Amino acid sequence: MIPSSHVIIIDYGMGNLGSIANMLKKIGVSAVVSSDIEVIAQAKKIILPGVGAFDNGMTRLNEMGLLPVINERVINDGVPVLGICLGMQLMTLGSEEGMLPGLGWIDAETVRFKFGPKQSALKIPHMGWNIVTIAKDCELFASMNASPRFYFVHSYHAVCRCPENVLVWTQYGYEFAAGFSRANITGVQFHPEKSHKYGMTFLRNWTAR
Repeated sequence: MIPSSHVIIIDYGMGNLGSIANMLKKIGVSAVVSSDIEVIAQAKKIILPGVGAFDNGMTRLNEMGLLPVINERVINDGVPVLGICLGMQLMTLGSEEGMLPGLGWIDAETVRFKFGPKQSALKIPHMGWNIVTIAKDCELFASMNASPRFYFVHSYHAVCRCPENVLVWTQYGYEFAAGFSRANITGVQFHPEKSHKYGMTFLRNWTAR
């Protein structure tokens, strides 16, 4: 039996698990990295990390038998979940990067950056620090200044069909949703575990919800 205070970081072989766990430890939050269905079934909060290709991520979750328990905890039980980078993209309906359907928790599609002639000098992936603009009142960005900065590494981004789901915007060639939220579901394209003081504050706020 795991303590109810623990955050469960889903280990499906495609994330910066150690970095996330270390950042949580730094802010005083206990976390368990696990692919064990019984452990995940007890989760009070879930983090779905991810680095890599969309179809690989969905395939791994399916092959490891994690989809039923994750859907049960998030959709039926309302457990707070945070998707990071690929983890956010997996929450959408699908991606231009692959053929498999996503989790479908958010009415959004994941698309590749498409730049016109004026942005032709911009490199893909989008890599580095970027300021985000908060789209709606949310305690996740409490105790930050008006222009919080986060670290990004990605070639694809989410396009939300429902504007009210957009949590934060950022700019890289054009404005895109750098985070979304609906009820207990939150996804961010940036890496809070690599974003120093802003990432620490964000994770502290999320785990305190």
